[in-house]
Amino acid sequence: MKLEELKCIGGKVYELPRGGYLVDTPSGYLQFGSPPETIKDTMLLPGGVPEIFVLPEKMFNWLKGISIAEIEFPLYFNFFIRSKKTIIICRDYQFPKVKRVLEESLFGPDSFDISDDYLCSDEEDIADIKAEMDFFRKGNKLSNMLQFGIFKNSKFSYKGLSVSISENGDYRVHYNGEFLGNVPGDIEYKTTYRIGERLSEPYTPPLFGVTCLGPSHGFDPEENTSGFIIWLNHQGIMVDPPVNSTEWLEDSNVSAKFIDSIILTHCHADHDAGTFQKILEEGKVTVYTTETVMKSFLRKYASLSDVEPEYLSRLFDFHPVKIGTPVFINGGKFEMFYTLHSIPTIGFRMEFQNQSFVYSSDHNNFPDLHRELYEKNIISRNRYEELCSFPWDSKVIYHESGVPPLHTPIKYMSSLPEEIQKRIVIYHIAKKDFPEGTSLTLAKFGMENTLYFETEPPPYEEAYQILSVFRRLDFMQDMPIWKAQEFLDIVEIKRYSKGDKIIEKGSVGDEFHIIYSGNISVDSGGLDNHKIYGPYDYFGEVALITDQKRAAHVYAATDVTLLSIEKNKFLNFIEGTEFKKILKKVAEIRSSETWNLLSINPLLRSCTSTQKTWLESIFNKCGIIEPGIFLMEGEPLKNIYLIRSGEVDVRRWNILIGKLGKGDFIGEPDRLYMNLDSQYTYINSTQLSLYEIKGDDLKYFLDKNPGLIVKFRYDFMVKR
Repeated sequence: MKLEELKCIGGKVYELPRGGYLVDTPSGYLQFGSPPETIKDTMLLPGGVPEIFVLPEKMFNWLKGISIAEIEFPLYFNFFIRSKKTIIICRDYQFPKVKRVLEESLFGPDSFDISDDYLCSDEEDIADIKAEMDFFRKGNKLSNMLQFGIFKNSKFSYKGLSVSISENGDYRVHYNGEFLGNVPGDIEYKTTYRIGERLSEPYTPPLFGVTCLGPSHGFDPEENTSGFIIWLNHQGIMVDPPVNSTEWLEDSNVSAKFIDSIILTHCHADHDAGTFQKILEEGKVTVYTTETVMKSFLRKYASLSDVEPEYLSRLFDFHPVKIGTPVFINGGKFEMFYTLHSIPTIGFRMEFQNQSFVYSSDHNNFPDLHRELYEKNIISRNRYEELCSFPWDSKVIYHESGVPPLHTPIKYMSSLPEEIQKRIVIYHIAKKDFPEGTSLTLAKFGMENTLYFETEPPPYEEAYQILSVFRRLDFMQDMPIWKAQEFLDIVEIKRYSKGDKIIEKGSVGDEFHIIYSGNISVDSGGLDNHKIYGPYDYFGEVALITDQKRAAHVYAATDVTLLSIEKNKFLNFIEGTEFKKILKKVAEIRSSETWNLLSINPLLRSCTSTQKTWLESIFNKCGIIEPGIFLMEGEPLKNIYLIRSGEVDVRRWNILIGKLGKGDFIGEPDRLYMNLDSQYTYINSTQLSLYEIKGDDLKYFLDKNPGLIVKFRYDFMVKR
């Protein structure tokens, strides 16, 4: 790639494809911001990977759920491949945070008790992970690998290079007095990924299969970084998801709702960068890992995002795993083990029906290294025997390979008996480095390359699939478990082909529908955009509650599988439940106006159809509000309001900082959630018509959709 192929925004300043900016200086490239994998952009340029990076004021993008100060891989590249230091220019308060992140990523946690992750109490059976980490570290210190430059009075100079921060937060760059250009202070991440082939119809997860999200490593500019999905019992488990995994799935015609679990193996950037993206989606995901890895993950992202670990931990469900005792996910039995790597890292073996699967994770599985470590008394006899007893007997072996000493040499993998090689899928390696003439299989990216394994169906397979829908529906989450039995009794599976009319507008409502797979389109008139519903969304409920005629045409936008419940059975099922009260309220409030307001609100327009329906259920109409001060800075936030009509000035310290109009919020949802006072004054200069959302209702909604909390926090005034 030539530098001229990048977009020049003025002078010597260029936009990088994945985000951030590059300044072409006489002494080499200077990079502003470092979103994940931008190293794959700069590796292809004539000047190569920059040695100098300027960190943005905001190091974490909550809308995307990613760090935009990911220096880990450029630092690796500069130190281990080019034998050079990386220079990081930042503000003084950023220095300790970035230092903490890099020490955690490069060398692992400073102090930890690995025995907390084991079920057993026998010290001989507990790996000395700290000793193994020290072996890989080889005495390296962070100061050997990088140096920091701190802005003083908004300026920094280094060997003729001068960077200054303007009053508006942008940067000015000079070299020996010559002006090279202005660089924007706001760094955004640009989604970049290979998609492969888009499926012609929405994906239906198999009983057992594996989809490769990325087959290669962080230094390969041609392929996506490693990660995969285990499809198990028709549900998905993401393992070390790369950045943009969810967007890629949606573009590939796969609903991300099928995946509500993550296995996080360790905290290197090529394995944890996409985890928060998944966490910030609809609903709560469950993260499976050890206490040690989770604490490291929280410390790292707390430093990057400037949010306390306790706050971050509220955004997902953490299921701690113990070495020596199995954990069960989607019907599969998972047994975790610590691998041989530079920081605490777990792999696992999984059994499901007649199948078995092992994932090495990042791990050096070379026997000669194991022997060396044992002979040097770095590992115990028990640990040596554990490393020598890798479960090669598994029917499916997903194994890494790469550059030693951190990874298993491909030469060793290709020396294994052919019978074992035939069961091995190799990942974490560039295609150019994969040898020919072996029986090994190279992992291939894309839904079209999903591996499917013949598996004996479990007992009650259909019931399991139906109940997987039951537990994901918002209105069923608080129902007693005996309701699940009733649900199985009354539900009927129906299938429609693309283009079929499922509901006729004006017809009598006789069924309630839940989508198991596929998409439907709702056309009721008056909407700025058609409603599109996907897996686990439901429709057809209002007509059953009100005895009104159907208000919209509903079509199968794709081939669709529905779980349908006849009217009387449905009404009996919800009798006496909170859901019936909610539905009655939705029927009273819902209109094309409410949906359109949600669709234009800068914070809510990205919500799913299910989330918007939920929000409609907690709207309350307010009377006309006459002009005046609506809410004062420092007053308690009790409720949030959505503007139907009218205009509102937003002030802070008596300074006008924005204006609100139709579809905007009055109040700060994130501060209400945290029981904090308003930090703005809201003054309506005209009459207002509003919908009110009571504080308790909003808190409950956000508890169930925690990813929205931090998006509100990030974005409230950005759109003003």
